[in-house]
Amino acid sequence: MRGKGKWAAALLALAAFACALGAAVWRTQMVRVPLTIEVIAAQEEALAAAALQDTGKPSVLLYHTHTWEAYEMTGDAQYTPTETWRTQDERCNMLRVGEELAKCLTELGFAVVHDRTAFEPPNLSGAYTRSLAMLEARLAAGETYDYIFDIHRDAYSGLYNGANCAEQDGKQIAYVMLLVGKGTGATGSGFDERPDWPKNLELAQRITDCMNAQVEGVSREVKVKTGRFNQHVSTGALLIEVGNNRNTLGEALAACPIIAQAIAQAHAQKAVK
Repeated sequence: MRGKGKWAAALLALAAFACALGAAVWRTQMVRVPLTIEVIAAQEEALAAAALQDTGKPSVLLYHTHTWEAYEMTGDAQYTPTETWRTQDERCNMLRVGEELAKCLTELGFAVVHDRTAFEPPNLSGAYTRSLAMLEARLAAGETYDYIFDIHRDAYSGLYNGANCAEQDGKQIAYVMLLVGKGTGATGSGFDERPDWPKNLELAQRITDCMNAQVEGVSREVKVKTGRFNQHVSTGALLIEVGNNRNTLGEALAACPIIAQAIAQAHAQKAVK
């Protein structure tokens, strides 16, 4: 009986070892699969961006440092807020505005890359640092862009004398404003590289003038501020405020064809020079 007991114990130990080994292999396989998918996805995205740029068309990169900014909710644009006037819902935040602008620019002959990364988490204060890391990674990988636009929405101000929309053919259109950073002031540490901001300002003014030629007053005056807003990466880099939190998403989307047309006109003016 003792001999049989020893054999039984040995068989049980062997079975336990086999189960543990199988579980370890299964866990290893489960860990490896997502890593492979991530690498493939990153490679495909880089290849797609490179292919899009290799067209001879003027190239644009759209992104959103404050990705979760949102507008007033309406019946057809309801969302779950992360906080007041912010949401992760991509149908209602700045990603939706970026999609619309990308579509309009593509129709006008631009090669457009729309980076959909959410830069706000884990904290809003570090969003510009994270969006800069994305820009630097793309440029270091050999991507080149004529224009790099960071698409935001503004905060409502009573200084607008109550008017919050321009109008064309009975359609309400959110006001637009372009912002240029001079790279001065309390911009934090590691900001030795400054924008060549007069060139960014020249582009911003051309686009603003082209917008107002389409719809009078649709674009406010260019705002020049301290800080650099990542505009040191390119003289074609600008921050575009499309409406404000008191606008509706529909009003913001209505501004996108005007913005795109103005960019196309400003680009054509640049080519003539």
